[in-house]
Amino acid sequence: MIILAVFLTGFSFIVLEHPLKIDKAASALLTGGICWTLFALSGLAEHANENLLRHLSDIANILFFLLGAMTIVELVDAHDGFSIMIDKIKTRNQVSLLWLIGSLTFILSAILDNLTTAIIMISLLKKLIEDRETRWLYAGVVVITANAGGAWSPIGDVTTTMLWIKGQLPHAAGIVANLVLPSLVCAATPLLILSARAKGAVTLPADNHRRDYSPHPCSLFERNLIFFMGLAGMIFVPVFKTLTHLPPFMGMMLSLGILWITTEIIHRNKTLEEKGPLSVLGVLRKIDTASILFFLGILLAVSTLEEAGLLKALSSFLSATFTGAHGIYIIDMLIGILSAIVDNVPLVAAAQGMYPVTAEAGPFAPNGIFWLFLAYCAGTGGSAFIIGSAAGIAVMGLERMDFFWYLKKITLLAFTGYLAGASVFVLTHII
Repeated sequence: MIILAVFLTGFSFIVLEHPLKIDKAASALLTGGICWTLFALSGLAEHANENLLRHLSDIANILFFLLGAMTIVELVDAHDGFSIMIDKIKTRNQVSLLWLIGSLTFILSAILDNLTTAIIMISLLKKLIEDRETRWLYAGVVVITANAGGAWSPIGDVTTTMLWIKGQLPHAAGIVANLVLPSLVCAATPLLILSARAKGAVTLPADNHRRDYSPHPCSLFERNLIFFMGLAGMIFVPVFKTLTHLPPFMGMMLSLGILWITTEIIHRNKTLEEKGPLSVLGVLRKIDTASILFFLGILLAVSTLEEAGLLKALSSFLSATFTGAHGIYIIDMLIGILSAIVDNVPLVAAAQGMYPVTAEAGPFAPNGIFWLFLAYCAGTGGSAFIIGSAAGIAVMGLERMDFFWYLKKITLLAFTGYLAGASVFVLTHII
């Protein structure tokens, strides 16, 4: 009970990160460290050290994967690769731009990840829309479609990645086939509602025509090369896992290694000042290390709850409360709704500890209904609140968006999309 109290206290600090002005990574690391210390001193575990190392092996798979993915994206950005997309957008009609932004975000978040895509799209919106209220509305669309797009891809959302890496959803093709339609409905429903309201054209920022045309240290060929190699490297990861059955982080590190060698070769004749920001060593300084440490801390804390038997007790309670053939759908829906209030990473980690993967066919078998629906619910449910997902928090920070403005303008749209996509998933599998 003391371990649970420490976990809930730490979780509260994570949720209240902005009011308390304490970074959630610090709270997560402290929570994970204290929980394991108490567990080791409690006498509950005879082999606490061995158990910790076993969990650390699973956690390391996720962390190394994220580190490689973040480095590749930062490397493409350092070469100004994403400007290839920005320069192609010409429409100013609100409805057309709404669908273009939503579609582009949905697709990109599946190829890259929802957090990275949200950051890129907010940068794009600042160059396209001057009015803050209108831009915030489009930013809300970015949050919804980024989370929906990430849910159906094994590399698009960290929770889907966790389920993929740890064996609950081992087949990338199965994830895509089962979740792409519900995710598409989740993204399209708010767009249809907003399309009926949107009128006229957006106003360009006053200084949009005075873009910075100062010479970039990399050539057009180098920019295009790194952009397309980066995308190819991301797409290669699920293919690599399918062919070799090695952990996905190995494919990500292989892609990063190829890109690293490529950048070293193409920039070998540049000066140190020119080469520095374009090299992997330079890019690594820009990586959001705090996010990596946050995942480490929170996953360590959740693993303590699993070792102490708390997650198994919660599993028994939920299974006893929501019985029948459709009980698993209710459990997943509740996890999705909770992810709008608290971070979806520990919720999915908790579910992984609560329900062991079964060898026989059934909802808890690899690629079973429970795990597939959990990936959808945890990935898209967080869109209901601006603090409910990594993409939402990033947008909130970049746009200085007000929590209550999002609650008033976007929450109902996001929740409607969430329910629409969930209905499609449930009806499809029941039929």
